[in-house]
Amino acid sequence: MDSSVLIDGLIYYLGLVVLLTFHEFGHAWMAAKCGDDTAKDQGRCSLNPLVHIDPIGTVVMPLLMIFLSPGVGRFLVGWAKPVPVNPANLRNPRVDDILISLAGPWMNLLLAVVLLGLARVALQAGSETTFVLLAQTARLSLMLCFFNLIPIPPLDGSHVLRSLIGMSYETYYQFARYGFIAVIIVIQLPFVTKLLQGVTNTSWKIIGNWFGIPMPI
Repeated sequence: MDSSVLIDGLIYYLGLVVLLTFHEFGHAWMAAKCGDDTAKDQGRCSLNPLVHIDPIGTVVMPLLMIFLSPGVGRFLVGWAKPVPVNPANLRNPRVDDILISLAGPWMNLLLAVVLLGLARVALQAGSETTFVLLAQTARLSLMLCFFNLIPIPPLDGSHVLRSLIGMSYETYYQFARYGFIAVIIVIQLPFVTKLLQGVTNTSWKIIGNWFGIPMPI
């Protein structure tokens, strides 16, 4: 493997790990605000990537997508270890569960806005390399935002769907046992990847235009 491809892949992967860390921190922070300190007590309300790593979603699948798939710069997704939540501690279990579930994608959306704002600063400063790195990381953050809204366990969209339809936690966790297999299968479907890329790129361009960034990069 060419050394430049290896370095670019590792940089891209490190960006993914940072974004996933903020994503899970968002869940844990919101859970604490809603009255449940379970994640906080387990050290998950943290920006330390090591406490959030999932062997499959954070390590195996992303690295395979980066180094074994063509055109990996265009599509990369993953997930971290789910944040534990005790519904008995929530003040308003149904609403709070939705808020906690959406906190991760919201964090990725916020990060995308911040990163593109910084990319604009880098562009004005004449740092092309920094500009491209920040802008592409912002795009990855948006892709993680929308990917996690897919209603398949362990993704956040499945928790929102469970709350909306009133599914019991027992039934949900029966489905969740094999959810990661379903996720891996679904993201192999061309129309799913095209939809994710389409929503991601459209949002990326809209936010970029807010800062006067020329798109596409």
